[in-house]
Amino acid sequence: MERQDHRLPAQPDVPPPAARVALVTGGNRGIGREIARQLSRMGMTVLIGCRDPEKGEAAAEELAREGAPVRPEVLDVASRSSVDALMERVKATYGRLDVLVNNAAVLLDRGVPVLEVEEGVVRQTLETNFFGPLRLIQAAVPLMRKHRYGRIVNVSSGLGTYQAFELLPELKGQSGAYRLSKSLLNYLTCLAAKEVDGRDIKINAVCPGSVRTDMGGPDAPLSAEEGADTAVWLATVDADGPNGGFFRYREKAEW
Repeated sequence: MERQDHRLPAQPDVPPPAARVALVTGGNRGIGREIARQLSRMGMTVLIGCRDPEKGEAAAEELAREGAPVRPEVLDVASRSSVDALMERVKATYGRLDVLVNNAAVLLDRGVPVLEVEEGVVRQTLETNFFGPLRLIQAAVPLMRKHRYGRIVNVSSGLGTYQAFELLPELKGQSGAYRLSKSLLNYLTCLAAKEVDGRDIKINAVCPGSVRTDMGGPDAPLSAEEGADTAVWLATVDADGPNGGFFRYREKAEW
């Protein structure tokens, strides 16, 4: 009789938080800054991507005073050369990237009807909100596969879902460029999640809700800390956590 092998399959080499390297794009302000702060306080080496080096340095100094040291990196997600240059620095300096939070985004057509929005505005929005995350995911996944661990979080929006038409009918086609970009980001999340194993590497999207940031405005109901919570949770889920999902307040949301 053939002898059966009852050994458990090999588990991914999950690095402790102190060994993980995280990149948060748009990490110098708002939700991105808060995500970076929380990940740093968990012990991770956190890089914050920012187009303006002075703003990145200022944010890093503020976070250090709060007991959450981070390392600023110049990054324009709308530029392929900028993304490639940063990833080369990450490889050379750290040799790994364990967590990627695609947070950088622009809202250039607030309140503008989709039938009136300029094509250039749509293109500029997609370059940052969709092509930026695509570039970074394509660059990060091979490095994550090398170390058999990775968590990617795409900061999206409920405005990019079909549910928005039912929940917010008064918006009609307003802010169409922004909403189109988030719809594409959601679908990118689904597609990319199908191409990774779903255990070693996980890719999910999050709607942070309406947060008191420059984009959300001073009257939004949620604080930056509350808005960052689900993204941080997804950035640190264990091997049994979700892959390819869309979440709000740590619960599965409808696309």
